[in-house]
Amino acid sequence: MSDTAPVAGDVHPDLADHPGEHASDRLFVKVFLGLVLVTALEVAWAYMPWEDSDSRAWTAVYWGGLLLMMGFKFFIIAGYFMHLRFDNKLLQRVFYAGVVLAVAVYMIALTTFQLFSNKPPGFTP
Repeated sequence: MSDTAPVAGDVHPDLADHPGEHASDRLFVKVFLGLVLVTALEVAWAYMPWEDSDSRAWTAVYWGGLLLMMGFKFFIIAGYFMHLRFDNKLLQRVFYAGVVLAVAVYMIALTTFQLFSNKPPGFTP
């Protein structure tokens, strides 16, 4: 062990023992571009003419699609930009279990307010 303080530009002590475990800048740019694409798809999805249909199935497709895209983006952001993908597996499980629980509570609350009915009051996507 060295008594000298780290100098700017030195390799972080934790990374010296584990080379190559962190993502490159190129990977972050690819993830960013993928997120831009999914966000554009979400915006297009929200502006599709869903109000023309009175079916509960189409309402479920509308909300289900938006929730799936939202969940996908969340897990990608948490995995790459919060570096959970490179973290201890136990910490990943604890974090994602909390997220799943929070989403379940949120879905129960939305169901209580009848958000998923055919035409809730004031619904215009």
